[in-house]
Amino acid sequence: MIKILLDECLPKKLKYRVEELDPDFDVTTVPEMNWAGAKDGPLLSKAEKDFDIFITSDRNLSFQQPIQNSEIHVFLLIAPTNIYEDLLPLIEKLEPVIKNYESGQFSKIK
Repeated sequence: MIKILLDECLPKKLKYRVEELDPDFDVTTVPEMNWAGAKDGPLLSKAEKDFDIFITSDRNLSFQQPIQNSEIHVFLLIAPTNIYEDLLPLIEKLEPVIKNYESGQFSKIK
């Protein structure tokens, strides 16, 4: 089972599309964890205790946080906007990279 946390800046509907990729993907959103509004540093610290992967569209995250020192793999979705329709084409690209994730890594999905 690969535990995945979706950032609150992503549409909640993406959770279901990521879950459909593989039955071993266990996806939770930041609001479901009651962590909405948490700053990036504390959020990643909390997330790395319970999750393997953090998916976001926050382009500043890699500049603000030392991801290489964490126990979580961060995936940055890069789309023209943060709306569901723009992010959806990136979801299919996630399956192979999620299956080969490594702790402390940062990956851009375009």
